[in-house]
Amino acid sequence: MDADSDVDAIATLLADDCARTILEATAADALSAEELSDRCGVSQPTVYRRLEDLRAHDLVTEQTRADADGHHYKVFTASLDRVVVDLSADGLTIRLSRRDRMADRFTQFVEDLR
Repeated sequence: MDADSDVDAIATLLADDCARTILEATAADALSAEELSDRCGVSQPTVYRRLEDLRAHDLVTEQTRADADGHHYKVFTASLDRVVVDLSADGLTIRLSRRDRMADRFTQFVEDLR
């Protein structure tokens, strides 16, 4: 994907009410698609489509959890921390800052020890 289409895709995604609500809701807590459907006021298939788009741009992460009955379900957490939009004579650029994942922090810790 070229830079212009990537900027367009992310800008379009961030302009979507459902995608923004998902990012806002999962910034503090990991939530299931069912919980996100309730928060967004849309169907679960719509939530799953937005989650797929958000995952494609590494804006959310997915984990599997087990409930007390032993059933497994997926929860989603925002990995997006900050969005910066710059306008220059060369055009628009979008810079994304993502939250460090525990595995990434551990890898960095080990590399810093060397």
